[in-house]
Amino acid sequence: MSGQNEQPRAAPPGARFYHHREPFTLRWGGRLPGFTLAYETWGTLDAEAGNAVLLCTGLSASSHARSHERDTTPGWWEEMIGPGGFIDTDRHFVICSNVLGGCFGSTGPASPRDASGRRWATDFPIITIWDMVAAQARLLDHLGIRCLDTVLGASMGGMQAMAFAAAMPARTRRVVSISAPGRSYPLSISLRFVQRQAVMRDPRWRGGHYYDAEPPRDGLHVARQIGTITYRSGPEWDRRFARERTIDGPPTFDVDYQVESYVVHQGDRFVERFDANSYLYLSKAMDLFDLGDDAPSYEDGVARIHARSLLVGVTTDLLFPIHQTEEVARILRQWGRDCRFIRLDSVYGHDAFLIEIERFGRVIRGFLEEPAPPPPRDRPAGSGSDGWDAIASG
Repeated sequence: MSGQNEQPRAAPPGARFYHHREPFTLRWGGRLPGFTLAYETWGTLDAEAGNAVLLCTGLSASSHARSHERDTTPGWWEEMIGPGGFIDTDRHFVICSNVLGGCFGSTGPASPRDASGRRWATDFPIITIWDMVAAQARLLDHLGIRCLDTVLGASMGGMQAMAFAAAMPARTRRVVSISAPGRSYPLSISLRFVQRQAVMRDPRWRGGHYYDAEPPRDGLHVARQIGTITYRSGPEWDRRFARERTIDGPPTFDVDYQVESYVVHQGDRFVERFDANSYLYLSKAMDLFDLGDDAPSYEDGVARIHARSLLVGVTTDLLFPIHQTEEVARILRQWGRDCRFIRLDSVYGHDAFLIEIERFGRVIRGFLEEPAPPPPRDRPAGSGSDGWDAIASG
């Protein structure tokens, strides 16, 4: 049965596995007979289980955020986490899991659905950001963690961080969300739609049932190329590539400019490690995300976040323009919540949090070094902003 004893494909070699052995009902009515989450940890959980930081991943990341003795290869946020680091594992116990629906060890469409080994493929039910954080809450229960010090993430991870704080306000003291909106807007929805179309129009997709045959690499390759364009900024590429060509001869319809070579390279790397169906499911979960779900209004939904919040937006973010992050901060303050907003002026666009580690790290470390507030259920009503707005350009 899926989620009972499986260790799905492509899990990082140092991952651990939480197996949820009970049926799990999803937001849109689907039901899993169980599920597995691949996760990794750094640091030591204190005696009160009060120093835990849940790090939520973006769409394409695994649980391997940093190297450790079980897996010494560098992680995707290697320089952010560690002893004495920006997220200090001398002080914090950091947990990072691959999301439900992913393809790096957690249950998703590539996982076997029953004892026969038959894959879920596109029979896998629709999942949402809310389902991802509900699954992570079960993992925290397994680890004996009732209330987090902080839930933190960027991009889709930032969506998860806010959803966790909104859905389970008594289970986290602080939330850090980077380059993420409180709901998806038409621009990003349309971009992800076109990316999914690229996958689904690949003849090898076969309605998602391709696991015993050649996968739809061409479609996924194009989808990743589109994604890569949205993750960076025009000013960066002007500086980095200009109009430099890759060949000296006459122009062609294939790779001609250096910037074209770059997006092709990103597609080449991605198709070797990511499952096309997971790409469809996770990107759709981002489309569906809305903090206003099941609330009288979007504003009421955002206000379900009571945790002390740090929201960071990037001025050149094309995928999630900075005003979408600032909108969440404004609503939280209107409801009297303790919310700090950082406007980070960077040339690197949506991916800045993966590139400018020092700048993001200083902001995160300053927030985490403050004494943690009490759990929200024990906290008096907030007094609003405390003046953290800044252009973090240094």
